[in-house]
Amino acid sequence: MAQEYLIALGSNLISQSGDRTETLTSALTMLAQNAGRIRRVSRFYSTPCFPAGAGPDYVNACIALEADVGPDQLIKNLHEIECLHGRERKQRWGSRTLDLDLIAAGNAVLPDETTHETWRNLPLERQMQEAPGQLILPHPRMHERAFVLIPLMDIAPHWMHPILRQTVTKLSSNLSQEEIGEILPL
Repeated sequence: MAQEYLIALGSNLISQSGDRTETLTSALTMLAQNAGRIRRVSRFYSTPCFPAGAGPDYVNACIALEADVGPDQLIKNLHEIECLHGRERKQRWGSRTLDLDLIAAGNAVLPDETTHETWRNLPLERQMQEAPGQLILPHPRMHERAFVLIPLMDIAPHWMHPILRQTVTKLSSNLSQEEIGEILPL
């Protein structure tokens, strides 16, 4: 049975597909061919590198994708597409040719609420060093990231976070005006 997924796309390095925008466009083509049916695509946005000073600015977007596979298989498909665009996982939060983050799988909470809470509340210094050994959904810090929430507003403003019980619209309203102002449509 098909499930709708929310996926964030980002690029801040040139790939064999071209510049950041061309890389995202290529990734969209591969996603449609190899991962599922793209239902909605946000605008592309210029966003500051996160964390600040870690590299060139990004181009970010979000999609709603319908797929007949479970989240674990979908994440493998996303990693394959990243690899085909030259993604190398050398450093946590490092620059990348392509980043495809699985943000949500409908209302699923994976692996469970307790694990999600642990990763959602992980102090920043640990976030920069540690990565979970399993898929955590919804993305544990999506609600803090303007570069995810603003594109999500284009495609899923009424999606409700299954733990925080807030829509993307409400989560976005919690961002500062400075954070919102840094996310520029292309």
